[in-house]
Amino acid sequence: MPAEYTLPALPYSYDALEPHLDGATLKLHHDFHHKGYVDGANAAMKALEEARAAGDFKLVDHWSKKLAFHASGHLLHSLFWTNMAPVGKGGTPSKELAAAVNSFFGDLEKMKAQLTAAAKTVEGSGWGVLGYNPFDQSLVVLQAENHEKKAIWSVVPLLVVDVWEHAYYLKYQNRRADFIAAWWNVVNWDDVSRRFAKARQLKGLS
Repeated sequence: MPAEYTLPALPYSYDALEPHLDGATLKLHHDFHHKGYVDGANAAMKALEEARAAGDFKLVDHWSKKLAFHASGHLLHSLFWTNMAPVGKGGTPSKELAAAVNSFFGDLEKMKAQLTAAAKTVEGSGWGVLGYNPFDQSLVVLQAENHEKKAIWSVVPLLVVDVWEHAYYLKYQNRRADFIAAWWNVVNWDDVSRRFAKARQLKGLS
């Protein structure tokens, strides 16, 4: 069985992102919701290991879906925490990232407007994603329904915003747009730039 998934520690205190993201929500989000995805992914892996040992795959469809859902939730949440930093601590896009954003979106404000619109209009629960596609060396904005749907297989997520209601409901109630606008104030561009530099080392898949 592969190594178990573990819940990463937050890289800052619960209240470090206030007033934009409140500490009470952050604690619930990290300690309970994210942990739930970690536990769910590990349970699915264990069930699939037991199925292989027994040669009994009648529930493989169920557990494969559970693994995709929970493991994707764990991955995106792990990115989400590091994609944020206290106000004034997140830096600015690197020269290379800024140039790529300008090339594919026109400028940073246009990219932010597209990602904001994508996140605002995700049906049900999901994410807005800025990603890098090594297949054609492009940047792309995507929506993710739940955690795993509507993805482009080769895209490496660089910047993600969680728009499940548990990410903002205590402070913003049903005002998703207000939450997204506030979230931009705590984006950790240093982290996004670092992820972009690593992703660019991947070769095309053709």
